[in-house]
Amino acid sequence: MLNYVWFALIVLGLAAGLSSDFNDRLADKYKNGKPIKTEIIGNSSYKPNATSEIELKINRMDFEKFYSEKTSNDIILKGKVTFKEDANKGSLYLLTNDETPAIIKKIASINGKENDLLGKIEIKKTGTDSTLSGFVYFEEISFVKMKEITGAAIGFAETAVTIALGLIGIMAMWLGIMKIAEEAGIINFLARMLRPITRFLYPDVPPDNPAIGAMIMNFSANFLGLGNAATPFGLKAMDELEKINPNKGVASNAMCTFLTINTAGMTLIPATAIAVRASAGSSEPAIIIGTSIFGSFCATVVGVTVAKIFENFPVKAGALPSLLKAKRKPLSIIAGVIAFVLIGVLTGLFSLIGKNVPLPSTETVKTVIQVVSTLAIPVLIIVFVGYGFIKKVKVYETFVEGAKEGFNIAIRIIPYLVAMLVAIAIFRAGGAMEWLIYSLSYLTNPIGMPAEALPMALMRPLSGSGSLGVMAEIMSVHGPDSFIGILVSTFFGSSETTFYVLAVYFGSVNVKKTRHALPAGLIADTAGFLGALFIVKMLFG
Repeated sequence: MLNYVWFALIVLGLAAGLSSDFNDRLADKYKNGKPIKTEIIGNSSYKPNATSEIELKINRMDFEKFYSEKTSNDIILKGKVTFKEDANKGSLYLLTNDETPAIIKKIASINGKENDLLGKIEIKKTGTDSTLSGFVYFEEISFVKMKEITGAAIGFAETAVTIALGLIGIMAMWLGIMKIAEEAGIINFLARMLRPITRFLYPDVPPDNPAIGAMIMNFSANFLGLGNAATPFGLKAMDELEKINPNKGVASNAMCTFLTINTAGMTLIPATAIAVRASAGSSEPAIIIGTSIFGSFCATVVGVTVAKIFENFPVKAGALPSLLKAKRKPLSIIAGVIAFVLIGVLTGLFSLIGKNVPLPSTETVKTVIQVVSTLAIPVLIIVFVGYGFIKKVKVYETFVEGAKEGFNIAIRIIPYLVAMLVAIAIFRAGGAMEWLIYSLSYLTNPIGMPAEALPMALMRPLSGSGSLGVMAEIMSVHGPDSFIGILVSTFFGSSETTFYVLAVYFGSVNVKKTRHALPAGLIADTAGFLGALFIVKMLFG
């Protein structure tokens, strides 16, 4: 499945990019080789074989007629001009500024640095007020989207390596700490406490397997919003699950269920979304805690249910009667019924809370978040290491042993992370995201999802940084406390970057056949977004 998605991301991105460049060429969007009238401010004469300062003014009406784009003022460009033998024909080096129209900034950014603009000038005549006028030919550009795709692919490949290398330290630290907790018996204790749940979720994994403890620690860290701590535990869990996997390189049922829960993004405190809301000037930045819990709960329950159902497919010939009698089928049905009942109960609960119970003040919630964020990691370290020391565990040697494993896992994920992020970069830079938004708007409009929020819903499974930027931009336009502002921040707080999680986790154990992990994860994302839309419309719509 992941092979097809990866291929589709690249092909759609390239197709969208080529289509955009072809349309720009047909429309002559950038007016390659065509002159635009300009005035030269200040200097009234130039010498041959010399370089001089120059300031140009392009009349607003001339600009709008030339590029068919609106602007509020005349365009002023400053830079240098170099004349050779002819003092009437020179080469320009100009700099754009904040007031420069977008299309000229685009021309400047394509063939050089972000703000340098090359071109040529022909001086035609001297005005009555001793100013010069003439025509400017800006640098010719072509294949704008394809160049953006190239830059994005290279940039994201570097980003992938940076992310992986950045994980080495945190991986080594947390797997070292976890090794101490494992030797001290803490992980086994947690596994025994949660055995009824883990037995249902992972019936094929022995209850005393180290993977169970690692998954519990991963879920706990994610739930508390400790993303840096959650990833090492998750990678450790995948490593242990692969050890007992009878089909190496093929995702097991336990792996698929585990990653589906991860991509659902169940979090008690969506700290990042709250921080962005606070920086955007929200009067109640923590108001999304309840809506985010509801949305991520919907995603988790639906994701687990779907993963359990998908475990039974494909159905082999003659296996249907035995499948209907199997225990997993009733369990899947029961899980689905429980899911819808709990969703209904929580819907009513959140509705009552939102309408009748005053929420805690922003300062109170902020204080709680700061205390949890500050103390959670140090407390975990001192408890695990201290208890291990009391239990006579050789804490230093054990820590180093676990840290070595963390280093190796972080290095292994680099190729998989590069592959996924490059495909996502091509998809985004080529403009295929706009195609997808347009196509899906026919489905989202009838259910009341605002068109402005759709880019956030589509970007979140693809890119964490990209969705963060989209969320911040939407809130800057509509306001953090508007319906759309609360909705997009709930989307962010109640979901996870599905493609990134799958690339990193499966890449760490060289799993190439992901089976139903991706469809289950995307269905969970969809359920989370729909749950978030439902609860936000109920409370704030």
